Amino acid sequence: MKRFFAILIAVLTSVGVPSLALADVSGLVPCKDSAVFKKRLDGSVKKLTARLEKYEEGTPAYLALEAQIEGTKTRFDKYGKQGLLCGNDGLPHLIADGRPSHAGEFIVPGICFLYIAGYIGWAGRSYLQFAKKTDKPNENEIIINVPVAIGMMSASFLWPVAAWKELVSDELLVPSNEVTVSPR
Repeated sequence: MKRFFAILIAVLTSVGVPSLALADVSGLVPCKDSAVFKKRLDGSVKKLTARLEKYEEGTPAYLALEAQIEGTKTRFDKYGKQGLLCGNDGLPHLIADGRPSHAGEFIVPGICFLYIAGYIGWAGRSYLQFAKKTDKPNENEIIINVPVAIGMMSASFLWPVAAWKELVSDELLVPSNEVTVSPR
């Protein structure tokens, strides 16, 4: 029954997803071609240069401001080379419509976030399962057994594989009769 439900959800999701619109992103231009983007770069560098003139050459503050100017130029240069799109405000806008050309703006960071969140959750879940089987489970939850926790953390890098294995073998989910339901 669980597999049928999973297949049904997969089919409904694939059918229910709207097709990609082929229209271009309205009002946005590549940052490297945007005059307002270049004006922002010039304004930022001009402000930092004005601050730079207040310090003597070679002082730590002077060197820090020089590094900040170079960092600002590098950041704006990367925005232009990465193909980001800028609006009328001269700021890069993230496009989250599923286009492969904009995957680096939202999809890749989103997948990385989900992987890291899953890693943290799987490591914590593994440790709690370990603590539940010890003589003093409450104490092991409060005072963390560091060597065991580090072992759980190193084993959790492949959490998607372990989660799939437990899902297929019906170890991941508990039977519905074991789930506590609040009486209303």
